Amino acid sequence: MTIVNTQVPVRNRDGRTTRDALVAGARRLMEVRGYQNTSVDDVLRESGVGKGNFYHHFRSKEDLGHAILDQIIGSFLERTLEPCFSDTEGHRIGQIRCFLSRVLEHQRQRKCVGGCAMGNLASELSDVHEGFRARLASVFTAWQERLTLVLREAQTRGELVQICQPEAVAHFVVAALEGSILLSKVTKNIAVMEQCVTELERYLALYEVRS
Repeated sequence: MTIVNTQVPVRNRDGRTTRDALVAGARRLMEVRGYQNTSVDDVLRESGVGKGNFYHHFRSKEDLGHAILDQIIGSFLERTLEPCFSDTEGHRIGQIRCFLSRVLEHQRQRKCVGGCAMGNLASELSDVHEGFRARLASVFTAWQERLTLVLREAQTRGELVQICQPEAVAHFVVAALEGSILLSKVTKNIAVMEQCVTELERYLALYEVRS
């Protein structure tokens, strides 16, 4: 006899599953307090979930942290990075400008609150938690490699001069963006990041082949 599992994820009042509620609540807290200063009890209060349900979905706070990081990475790739580069025939430098604008607009909408979630975790945990450090390092490496590939394609297509070093430029763009997000967060002034993005666009233009 075949047994059909008819169970569905339990959802709370706003339609989230219990796991989703835990991740969302923990992410809200960690964006303000950081990972170290957010306890499991804090997450339970924020999400309205019981302790038994927490340990049904996550083995530990670290396990929850990994789930949050996976969500952050997925969101960044899906909503910010890849949409700008989806057209394989598109002008590559224009696509990088699209990406810069998306990152800037995201921070503008957040009113400089929270900063970069990946950058925050990297700053807080890289020296004290090897598991998180390794994951975060792989994310930043993947981001740099994506930009490096795009820049190399631009060079092959004749959009960039040959003296441009794609890998070095990609590293610089990532570092400059992360730094500008941090400074905007500290100063609560989006103009800081706007100026940085403008300068990055000027920097890219130095290598661009004029038609």
